[in-house]
Amino acid sequence: MVCVPQTRDSRDQLRPLRADARDNLRRLLEAARDVFIEQGAGAPLDEIARRAGIGIATLYRRFPDRQALIKAVTLDAMRRSLDDAREASDEEPDPFRALVRYMHRAIDARTAAVIPALLGELDFDDEEIARAREESAGTIAPLVDAAKRAGALRDDVTSGDIGMLIVRMTRPLPGPFAPGTNNGLSHRHLDLLIDGLRPVSREPVLPGPALTIDDLRRLPRG
Repeated sequence: MVCVPQTRDSRDQLRPLRADARDNLRRLLEAARDVFIEQGAGAPLDEIARRAGIGIATLYRRFPDRQALIKAVTLDAMRRSLDDAREASDEEPDPFRALVRYMHRAIDARTAAVIPALLGELDFDDEEIARAREESAGTIAPLVDAAKRAGALRDDVTSGDIGMLIVRMTRPLPGPFAPGTNNGLSHRHLDLLIDGLRPVSREPVLPGPALTIDDLRRLPRG
């Protein structure tokens, strides 16, 4: 689903879009996400338009300035993450498989990579950003709690651990790695770590701090 922010300049976008317009918007948001991850919030907008396969004039018709595009990318990332968590919970009868499915979906959505790249440009007092942030803050906790109740997730793993793990898995590798290579390695390395989340006999206590979602929200914003 393509999520369009309810900004002053884009309220008219809330009406249903034609299929080709939805495709164009999806390509634009995904191109912007990838370019912002690679080059930061100040990345050239013409590069985003080029990757999306549209003209720069089309980009500006959709989003009148950089801040509007940054906000749209952020809202889309947060809402996709929430949708992926709900789908995983609804469609996977096994709670641990639901958690793993969500983690892999989060890698593909690159939410945990793009939001840190844009933190310095986000207005956290914006009503839509604040509401989406509040909704997404509890995204992981129900999946983690369900997996623990099923005895499939070790008791000392927190939702903050899972969130930080996804962030680490989605950070681009240094050097000239193609995006597809980065993504493929992220999935591979996540699969290598999955067994470490399961309970084991005589399991040792994990060292270090057990971060909660509230801890993550208190981290510096850029």
